[in-house]
Parts: sequence; C-alpha cells; structure tokens
Amino acid sequence: MTRGYVLGIAMMGIAATISGAQPVASEVVTFGSEGPPLIYVVMGDSTAAGVGGSYESGIAVSTARDLGKRFRVTMTNVAVSGARVRDVRRNQLADAEGLKPDVVLLSVGANDVTHLTRIGSMRADLRTIVQRLKAVNPAVKIVLTGSPDMGSPPRIPRILRGIASCRTKKVNRMFEAEAAQQRLIFAPIAAETGPLFRSDRSLFAEDRFHPNNRGYATWLPVLTKAIDQALR
Repeated sequence: MTRGYVLGIAMMGIAATISGAQPVASEVVTFGSEGPPLIYVVMGDSTAAGVGGSYESGIAVSTARDLGKRFRVTMTNVAVSGARVRDVRRNQLADAEGLKPDVVLLSVGANDVTHLTRIGSMRADLRTIVQRLKAVNPAVKIVLTGSPDMGSPPRIPRILRGIASCRTKKVNRMFEAEAAQQRLIFAPIAAETGPLFRSDRSLFAEDRFHPNNRGYATWLPVLTKAIDQALR
C-alpha cells in the first residue's frame, strides 16, 4: 500500500468529519458606487465558500470589496464546500455561464490533492471550464488559486504531510502551466502563504484544517495582486 493511497484514505476520512458551512449560493451582492460595472463570479470549494471563518471576511467578499473601490461590482458566489475541479464543471459552471462574468475567481484544487485526482482529468475539466466561460464572454478574466499547501494543516497526520505538500506542488504546476498557456492568471497562494501556515498554527480554524479569518487574510494580498494583474 503506497503512501499516496494512505493519504487519499486518510483525507477522505478527515473530510467526512468536517462539517463545512454552505456558501451563500447564487446570492447577488453589490459593492462600490462608482466606476464601470463589473460582473464578478466566485467558483470553487470550501475556501471560496469561506469555511473556517466568517463569510464576510472570506476571500469572495474581501476580493469583491477591493474591486468595489474601482468598479460597480455585482458578485455571485456559486462555490460549494468539498468541490473538486470536476464538480465545478458539473455543478457550478452552468450558473456561472448564465451570468456572463467579466472576472472569475476559481479557488479549487485542495480536494483534488487530498482525493488524488489524476492530473490529466483535472486538466481536461479545467480546460472545459475555461472554454465555456470564454464562449459566453471572450474578454472574461480568470484567476486560478490552485491548491493551498495541503501539507500545512495540523489535521493532516505528520507522516503524510510531506507527500501532501509534494502532491500540492504537482497539482499547482498543472494550474500554473494552464494559466500560462490559456492567458489566465495564477495566484500562488501555496507558495506565498504556505510557510506562514506552517509556522503559525493560529491561522487555522478550530477544525485544524481550514484557514480562519486571519488565515484567509494572508491570501488576500496574493489574490488582489492577481486580480489587478488580470484587469490590466
């Protein structure tokens, strides 16, 4: 039995014991009163849904609020806790297409790391997501977070943290390569904030798995920089 197999079994067991809050699904929230209109859609997993902290302090609202300094933002969050890339394609993409977004934040990858999803399968699903979003708005700007460093949560058994980190890097190499090839923007949250989470366990929620408000706050500069880059 390989360590990778053990990682998958362990992570599925952990995920089953963590009760994630549901996102504010498809609720339309507006930010800003000046500037051009901008339709902003957030897609992905529990990180996009704000599990571990307050929704108002999560990455969806925080990035929308930042965009509201320059645009009249209409933000819709279709993210669902536990989603993998394939679930985004199957269950979230149609809603996003209907909104014809100007900017999309896709925060997904962590569950693909822990479930050992094949890279080729992830890539195919990601390409479908991008293709269909561009079909409804060829000018759409898409920002990918990839996976956070899944070797950092205290909930991960110590013996498996090394392989979880290696798996994170492999998954994120795919995201980064696809971003370069398809002219998307990759926001390197694992590389930029992983060391912070490893050194400061107070950045995790009580479940010892998801970031808390302070943890998500460390992502915000990385995400706002990436979104700003996408809009140039």
